[in-house]
Amino acid sequence: SFIMAPTFQAAWQQGVSPYLNQSITEQQAFTRTTQPFARFMLANVRPDDLSLFIDFLPTEQQATIVTPGPGRKLEELNVPLQVLVPAFMISELRRAFEIGFLLFLPFLVIDLAVAAILMSMGMMMLPPVTVALPFKLIFFVLVDGWHLLTGTLVQSFNPPL
Repeated sequence: SFIMAPTFQAAWQQGVSPYLNQSITEQQAFTRTTQPFARFMLANVRPDDLSLFIDFLPTEQQATIVTPGPGRKLEELNVPLQVLVPAFMISELRRAFEIGFLLFLPFLVIDLAVAAILMSMGMMMLPPVTVALPFKLIFFVLVDGWHLLTGTLVQSFNPPL
């Protein structure tokens, strides 16, 4: 909610609230409500992922889409939600896998070190994971893992266009 609060607020003010007051139609409400989300997604989608889904469109629809760039407004781009939503989701999945991999690497090193120490001591029957888990937890706490993880994740988002 920290990152998306301005987007939700803009969607409420531009689309939902006027619709509830019966001052706009359903179609206008949908368009106005989705615009802040589309801006947010366009600001945070990877261009390669967006190009991938644009290429899946029929040729006549591809011709109407303007590629995103600095200073371009959402209305100029004409990127349909059927392209933007999956491209944004693929971008976020990639980011999640990158974070997961970066978390996995130091824990793998701890597992390997513990396994090597246990094997050198002749303790082959003791599972290294049992011994390594407390070291992983201590390591995560000592490097202030939650702060690093959430700080990096929040800083990875761009402000909407």
